Amino acid sequence: MAATEVRLDAEPLGACVALAQAAGWNQNAADWRLMLKHGEGWGITLEDGTLAASTLVIPYGSFAWVSMVLVLPGYRRRGYASRLLGTALEALARASLTPVLDATAAGREVYRRHGFRDAWTFRRYVLHRTGEENRAAARPLRDSDWPWILQLDRAAFGGDREPVLRALARRLPSAALVLEGEGFILGRDGRETPQLGPLVARSRDVARRLLEAALARQTGSVYADIADHARLVPAGATEERGFTRMVHGSAAVPGKASQVFLVAGPELG
Repeated sequence: MAATEVRLDAEPLGACVALAQAAGWNQNAADWRLMLKHGEGWGITLEDGTLAASTLVIPYGSFAWVSMVLVLPGYRRRGYASRLLGTALEALARASLTPVLDATAAGREVYRRHGFRDAWTFRRYVLHRTGEENRAAARPLRDSDWPWILQLDRAAFGGDREPVLRALARRLPSAALVLEGEGFILGRDGRETPQLGPLVARSRDVARRLLEAALARQTGSVYADIADHARLVPAGATEERGFTRMVHGSAAVPGKASQVFLVAGPELG
């Protein structure tokens, strides 16, 4: 069956969501809409219109996130992922943007062959509502907090992702919490389960208090992608899978990893 490379846009989203669902990933239509609004994507379509593969990039200043490298299970090992990844890397090279991504264990060796190298690691956990919270520990995010949040995030993450953060703050308001000037946590709804993250803070103690406050305000279990260097995994957490943050070529790893405790998700950084 002939395969054609196409540009992805915000519609139709059903085929994009189907790709994530087939892979067992958590992205919903709102995630795809967010990524395509602030980035660009490519896909492989078949003669019958099936979207068989995808790759996206999201620019964050001097670098860009490579995201949603997916292939339908029945069409793997046909070179679709490598083909689209090559297209994405060429586009980023023309724009002089450094490619960065978060790789699954299965994808890590593929990315290494394309010139990516390891930076640091994190793991996805299922966390459970604790029902315990020091109400003085954190408060809901206010509009007046955005200047210091964005300044803190730019230093920790390494790039400007203001539109993404503002979108996430609207997606799961119960998790949009701050400790004044010291750290913040956000979250979002998911196709399967809500997800907490990012969590950026100046210290581990601040990060712990923010995570506890966010968990206490949820109604059930949530996903959280916790940096291995964070040492922040709560009791009773269940590990799902591991990821490796990777950067292309010899470029420096963006940001300050020590201030990143939860990532937004491997598709967002």
